[in-house]
Amino acid sequence: MEKRTIAFSPPDITDEEIAGVSEVLKSGWITTGTKTKEFEKKIAEYCHVKKAVCLNSATACLESILRLLGVGEGDEVIVPAYTYTATVSPVCHVGARPVMVDTAENSFEMDYDKLEEAVNEKTKVIIPVDLAGIMCDYDRIFSIVEQNRNRFSPKNDLQKIFGKIIVVADAAHAFGAVRDGKNCGEVADFTSFSFHAVKNLTTAEGGALTWKSIDGIEDDWIYQQFMLLSLHGQSKDALAKTKIGAWEYDIISPSYKCNMTDIMAAIGLIQLKRYPQLLVRRKEIVERYDDVFRTLGIQTVNHYSKDKQSSGHLYLLRIPKITEKQRNEIIVRLAELGVITNVHYKPLPMMTAYKKMGFCIKNYPNAYKQYQNEITLPLHTRLSNEDILYIIDAVKRQV
Repeated sequence: MEKRTIAFSPPDITDEEIAGVSEVLKSGWITTGTKTKEFEKKIAEYCHVKKAVCLNSATACLESILRLLGVGEGDEVIVPAYTYTATVSPVCHVGARPVMVDTAENSFEMDYDKLEEAVNEKTKVIIPVDLAGIMCDYDRIFSIVEQNRNRFSPKNDLQKIFGKIIVVADAAHAFGAVRDGKNCGEVADFTSFSFHAVKNLTTAEGGALTWKSIDGIEDDWIYQQFMLLSLHGQSKDALAKTKIGAWEYDIISPSYKCNMTDIMAAIGLIQLKRYPQLLVRRKEIVERYDDVFRTLGIQTVNHYSKDKQSSGHLYLLRIPKITEKQRNEIIVRLAELGVITNVHYKPLPMMTAYKKMGFCIKNYPNAYKQYQNEITLPLHTRLSNEDILYIIDAVKRQV
């Protein structure tokens, strides 16, 4: 078979997205404006919630949620050890203590028994990660929350209204996923999505957050708090200030600058229109991979079943009985054949920043086992059927 060069995860951009950006550039309004507001409305509709907020990254979304909730010094936030740093760095930014939980054996999800053991009076938030686009077992997570309701110690009025540990989904991979008939974005108390360049739906950089409506709190009030957090605490955004005589504004708090622009939203609006077809193609690719690799004894995650539909973001495979060194050698050989792969993820306790905090990978043996023989194959909608066959053949040569 003639050698090909196959990128890991390029964005799927068409002339329609380019035309949308061009329209915004020609309009004279390129920052947060009507396109961003329209994109927020469509994200909320897609996720079956009343409101959504679009910001410049999923990391900003996650941190904004923690800041809205008043999580900070003296608080603990439970996170998985098997994730990217963007899940945990916002916890550190707000001054709270991350409490890492190992994965279950032969699983990329948190060990829910260990999650339950990690809960104490300092626990304010649990951040599950919908890795690869597969939603976690939120029924189990909320059951743990309910069992520990009497241990929750609120430190502000908003936390008192919740009256329980708050579940904040890191769904950076999972926009479009469904579990038990509910869309990702309407299940957790709050949900953070990523629209980074490598994600299924991209705005180049960018993200969105959603939340379930909360009894006793207006959704518009919550939305406004996120607007204040994302625009320096300014009482009016630039669009509102363009109205006649409306230049004057107040600074409610010395906040942050992480708004989405209309340029980004213009890309997102077209991507969202195309998204149902993009998800179908991703499912086709996953199923083609599964049909071959499972017969070879290669372990793959279950993206699709009667009860759940993944967003098909990442194709994680594990080659049994190989070491970390052997896995790395396979990655190099695949690259030499023109197939660029990746690893998702190197557990955080192996990273310098988290080692300095006292985390040690020896305390997370299941996470390490998942990592040491994991390879992530290209899974994107620019792959041709010939590309898929080439990737399959390249992997078969290694096992």
